[in-house]
Amino acid sequence: MEKEHKHKKVFVQGPISPDFVSKSIASHQSKTTIGAHAIFLGQIRADQKTDGVVTGIDYSAYEEMAEKAFYEIREAAFEKFELTCMHIYHSLGIVPTGEISLFVFVSSPHRRAAFEASEYIVEEIKANVPIFGKELLGEGGNYVWKENK
Repeated sequence: MEKEHKHKKVFVQGPISPDFVSKSIASHQSKTTIGAHAIFLGQIRADQKTDGVVTGIDYSAYEEMAEKAFYEIREAAFEKFELTCMHIYHSLGIVPTGEISLFVFVSSPHRRAAFEASEYIVEEIKANVPIFGKELLGEGGNYVWKENK
């Protein structure tokens, strides 16, 4: 089985568009060893905070460290689960509420591995990748640092 197992750039500027997601899905139709895909989309919520409602998140990262952490997560997932390919994209910069900031797309011959790998990858990203988010509040320029939950 051929595995897509390369060091890939993860960060994209701004929100991840539905068009980008759909093109990623469509590009896998020719890979006939795949029996299942699992997709996780992290979307920005309009949470109520003490100082106002979240209107977006401004993401920053220690990019070199973060890319290394993403690579290590990918390698561990390929070792732990039977995967055919994997794609991870995370936003940098401002992502408004309702938009996508994290796109994890895993493919496997079987559904269980795809489901388990997707959850594993998202939890590892939250726990181990140095990405920081300022939750933007209202239109006054106020913000609070986001907690990873």
